Amino acid sequence: MDVLSPDNPPLTTAPPPPRIWKFWGTTLWGLFVFGGMFLGQLAVVIYFMLKQDASSIASVIQTIGGGLTIALSVITGLPGVLLALWIAIRPTRTSFVDYLALRWTSWKSFAIGVAALALLVGVWDLILRAVGREASPGFMGEVMKSAQAEGALWLLVIAFCVAAPVSEELLARGFLYRGWSETALRPGGAILLSSLVWTLLHLQYDWFFLSEVFSIGLVFGYLRYRFNSTWLTIVLHGLNNLAATLQTLWLTGQS
Repeated sequence: MDVLSPDNPPLTTAPPPPRIWKFWGTTLWGLFVFGGMFLGQLAVVIYFMLKQDASSIASVIQTIGGGLTIALSVITGLPGVLLALWIAIRPTRTSFVDYLALRWTSWKSFAIGVAALALLVGVWDLILRAVGREASPGFMGEVMKSAQAEGALWLLVIAFCVAAPVSEELLARGFLYRGWSETALRPGGAILLSSLVWTLLHLQYDWFFLSEVFSIGLVFGYLRYRFNSTWLTIVLHGLNNLAATLQTLWLTGQS
């Protein structure tokens, strides 16, 4: 009975401290998260292919590249990312919000981010004019024309400006940066590597626009490091995609 005495309190075991996945853990779980995104998107593609009974290669390509299909696939990829991230983060005993730095930032930080993004995009626009290239990749214009023909332009805007930024930022600047920055890579290496991964998610573009995407990723990565907020990069990513969408609509004469 001595163990119940005030002079001899029972021993308690402290809960294990939270952990952060390191390089290989982050890399492998990152592939898992990408798989969740891919499966969410693939489900929509398969649905439309079965619905339209696509029997030829041309019809398959048309189905996959349709504006409605792309819009819905991007949107359904988001739940896959969220579920996969929840599974990946749960064993670390760190809260979902803290692990991914889902904290709001100040108006000053937001203004700095907007200014940095606007300056970078402005520089790329000047380079575009200097080399005589189109201001918008042809892929975007074709997808938007298809979406408008299917009455799904509004859905495509939601996909590009909301669902895609959330999914991609949670993976790149949220999960990958968090784990890699706490290894020998440190923040600088984590910014570089996560930007490269993010760029590889945009292989529908040519090398020129991939270079622009990579440079934007570096800016987003620095802002993530500087202000410790993934919500900041999500909002900036959404604004960047909205500006690109409006520019494409204007250049293609759509309303």
